[in-house]
Amino acid sequence: MITTLLHVRMRVSNMEETLRFYTEIIGLSLVEQHQSPRGSKLAFLSVPKSDTLIELCEFSASGPVQVQEDLVHLAFEVNNMEDTLSALKAKNIPITDGPTKSASGSQFIFIDAPDGYEIELIARAKKTG
Repeated sequence: MITTLLHVRMRVSNMEETLRFYTEIIGLSLVEQHQSPRGSKLAFLSVPKSDTLIELCEFSASGPVQVQEDLVHLAFEVNNMEDTLSALKAKNIPITDGPTKSASGSQFIFIDAPDGYEIELIARAKKTG
């Protein structure tokens, strides 16, 4: 019945700040931005090597954004953890957890996006053999 996941929606309190974070820090691309008929500010971001989009929605009439701890996070693969750590440090983005090495040899860290959404960045272990 279902053929593909099209997008995941996240409510945000400040569209401009959030767009800057996801485009300048994370490296996503802005695909489309418009206002909905009910007045929501919407932006769609593309993820490299994926057809799934991230939809950001700013709609102050819904009240303050409240991100539940440990309920939602986004995970992105990075090529190299050392390069990622250097780039984040240069942009004054604090690491909230990690780097941690998993049993498979992958490394991961966590950072916070605006509104407190947690972002996991993973450098997969190089396959040998």
